[in-house]
Amino acid sequence: MRKLKNEELDRLDVEGFKKSEKIPVSIVLDNIRSLNNIGSVFRTSDAFLVKKIYLCGITAKPPHKDIHKTALGATESVDWEYVEDVVGLLTRLKSEGYVNLAIEQADNAQMLHEFIPGKTEKYALIFGNEVKGVQQKVVDICDSVLEIPQFGTKHSLNISVSVGVVIWDFWTKLKK
Repeated sequence: MRKLKNEELDRLDVEGFKKSEKIPVSIVLDNIRSLNNIGSVFRTSDAFLVKKIYLCGITAKPPHKDIHKTALGATESVDWEYVEDVVGLLTRLKSEGYVNLAIEQADNAQMLHEFIPGKTEKYALIFGNEVKGVQQKVVDICDSVLEIPQFGTKHSLNISVSVGVVIWDFWTKLKK
């Protein structure tokens, strides 16, 4: 076995990424404090052909050196938009046919591994602040809540890890 060099990976360039078919998933980051987390979300979204990222509230937006440090150029490939008011954004997305799903721990949440995305649906996946999570007012207007099952002693995952787990789950289910 030989480790591949970057030039052997046959990855898309930015123009190719822009033209490629995306999965019907957009990410909503609400009040994310860490610029490194934001950059990581861009990079993961690039890897799995996410349609768009929405940055809301206090979430920083590109260009910023700390976002760039972890995004590694994905801010150029993945479409993104800043919208200050997350509730207004989710109302708009709902009117555009999106299913709004908060990723949070809540009563009556559906476990991620049990959720089967519809092949014809569009999804907005909402991730909240690193400490406070998804705001209750946001949970209240979402169509449903998905929870990542956890079995250890901790109560949460890092936001960038959560995004990676959920996007991978959607990718595998939508591409079957």
